[in-house]
Amino acid sequence: MTVITRTNPIAGHRAGGEILVTGGAGFIGSNLVDALLSEGCWHVTVLDNFEDFYSPAIKRANLAAHHGNPSFTLYEVDIRHKEDLRSVFEENKFDTIVHLASKAGVRPSLERPGDYLDTNTTGTLNLLECAREFGVGTFVFGSSSSVYGLNAKVPFSEACKTSQPISPYAASKAAAELLCHTYAHLYAIRCVCLRFFTVYGPRQRPDLAIHKFAKLIAEGNPIPVFGDGSTRRDYTYIDDIIQGVRAAMDYRGSYYEVFNLGESQTIELGQLIALLEQSIGRTAKIDRRGAQAGDMAVTFADVSKASRLLGYKPTTNISQGIPKFVEWFLDQRA
Repeated sequence: MTVITRTNPIAGHRAGGEILVTGGAGFIGSNLVDALLSEGCWHVTVLDNFEDFYSPAIKRANLAAHHGNPSFTLYEVDIRHKEDLRSVFEENKFDTIVHLASKAGVRPSLERPGDYLDTNTTGTLNLLECAREFGVGTFVFGSSSSVYGLNAKVPFSEACKTSQPISPYAASKAAAELLCHTYAHLYAIRCVCLRFFTVYGPRQRPDLAIHKFAKLIAEGNPIPVFGDGSTRRDYTYIDDIIQGVRAAMDYRGSYYEVFNLGESQTIELGQLIALLEQSIGRTAKIDRRGAQAGDMAVTFADVSKASRLLGYKPTTNISQGIPKFVEWFLDQRA
């Protein structure tokens, strides 16, 4: 059994909501934790296993400012271990779960598919079971635009089929969405699934393209470009994602909904590299490689449903967001 590590006492919660953020030490999770604590009315419990997909020290640093805050609690727990999860729920009374913990990455999932299903699907099931057993009313799930797979209709709307994923990562997220629907139907847990479209910004994981390319360009090293550079992505700035997650937490419509969270704009890989070059002030060296299995040719979010039902309005386009990211990136290197 995994040993549970907790920092900060549970006693002395502030009046307001009790929320569990899984994966709260990661990129999106830690930005959400910052936003919630800044509101001053939440007690935020973070659950993270600090796995070494990338440096655990980075994730610990993401939360360092909150240690000693009586409105913040941290558990080091793996969502695959149900009994450890139950121990967390026995010690707390959560109103809301925002489930962002995930085995990340399309390409690594081709090599270790079982790990992805175990974490992303079975881990989600374990949390839904705890939500059912301990009476949690709201469950917000961080899904992915990858679930659209071979869908040819763009922009992607929530009505598009998701039955043709092209990576184990995508399949694990699609399966988790189905579990959310099942528990919403059977147990009246309000489940909101958010399909994130290529999120970037401060604290972005170092393995993701924008962060990885920025580092290589700044160091004068070649950046790997798979295919002919014509792939298009709907890049979404972290502040816009947090806006959407926060709105999903307050959603009181049907018991199950799926929303796209993106910018609803696409940009070719070559254009993205040009924006990074401009912001960093260096020319990229390109290492051309063959097309990568599991990669989608395009992602493009139709956000009209999120706009209508959540009031979601992204405000940072890619030409504004890249300079913001690069400013943070260069500050980290100073």
